[in-house]
Amino acid sequence: MSRANAPLTITGGRLLLPDGSIRAGTIRCEGGFIAAAGEDVVPLGGDDVHDAKGGLVAPGLVDLGVFAIDKPAFHFGGITRAGLMPDQNPPLDVPARVRFAAQSGKPDFWVHPLAAATQGLEGKALAEIAMMRDAGARAVCTGRRWIGDSGTMLRLLQYTGMLGMVVIAHAEDAGIVGNAVATAGEMATRLGLPSAPAQAEAIAIARDIALADMANAAIHFRNVTTAAGLDLVRAAKARGARVTAGVSPAYFMLSNLATGAFRTFTHLSPALRCEADRQAVIAAIADGTIDIVASGHDPRGPEDKRLPFADSAPGMAGAETLLPLTLSLVRDGVIDMARAFDLLSANPARLLGVDAGRVAPGAEADIAVIDPDRPWIVNSDKMAASAGNTPFDRQPVQGRVLALFKGGVAVRAKKAMA
Repeated sequence: MSRANAPLTITGGRLLLPDGSIRAGTIRCEGGFIAAAGEDVVPLGGDDVHDAKGGLVAPGLVDLGVFAIDKPAFHFGGITRAGLMPDQNPPLDVPARVRFAAQSGKPDFWVHPLAAATQGLEGKALAEIAMMRDAGARAVCTGRRWIGDSGTMLRLLQYTGMLGMVVIAHAEDAGIVGNAVATAGEMATRLGLPSAPAQAEAIAIARDIALADMANAAIHFRNVTTAAGLDLVRAAKARGARVTAGVSPAYFMLSNLATGAFRTFTHLSPALRCEADRQAVIAAIADGTIDIVASGHDPRGPEDKRLPFADSAPGMAGAETLLPLTLSLVRDGVIDMARAFDLLSANPARLLGVDAGRVAPGAEADIAVIDPDRPWIVNSDKMAASAGNTPFDRQPVQGRVLALFKGGVAVRAKKAMA
């Protein structure tokens, strides 16, 4: 463990630089920030020195939209900061709760609260957004729900536009989705599960893009999982709309075929889609339509998951698998390493307005040393997360964090899943 106030120098690594290049070099951190990075950097007297031993020296991951602060899982996965969803008990809809959440992870993890868009996340009256911004909220979020009232959504976007904040939206028309737990189609019919058409996503996105245009406001769709929804985002970006999109690894790794065994670890929100939509997500990551890949980390114990599929709670523990599953796209030639860390670090940091997510002088010294090729097997029984509800149980993956630093100080990550 490094000394809290000592400068840190990481030697012997391959630096992933902001221009996308990977070069052998050294990085020196002082006062919580990166002071220098490059081939000619050397340790100074009194520095803590960490030998990366040829590992990739990359920015710590910025996980946008987690449902629980689960530091052992985040540290295992190389995540140094996360945007916390407002869907807490009670919700993050008043300044005091936002302020408390913003302090909850320090010093070895930073929590960036996402303010509830409406009181109680009920989609009706706007919450105290400006006061929550002053209390530490980094963006405004509709939570797991879609705001069905277009007037309320327009007022929200107008207000956040004036405040210079981004609205993070759930993209499913709630009137169509109802209590569905699956995407309509042959698989849902075979299983007898309550289902909703995939078009519920595109309908929600189309309306919200139109309202964001009217308000000249920025909107981010947290999970865009269908070809139709992605086409709308792609077209909006092409004409200069202030629209960004994210996705979680389950939607480029799995289709609704994964629900065939009724395993509730595959009960997600939105529901898993058909194979054509999965391929569309991969294409959208490749062409830049998707800006952010996030874990959607939502650890759920047996009381929520050991139930009939339709009665179980949606969500998966995703923090530990976020990095290796995204790196699978690099190995498959879909994206390169620089694009992977734009998706995982630089772009979410930019949306949250924090000076992190890049290995460059002046940025905060949140750094992960990674072996992108280290193989391991996901094991839900041995996860560092508070619950191991992952649909990737027993799946071989590659990519492991060897060392993690928050503000230039080493983080002791829990060793699990050898």
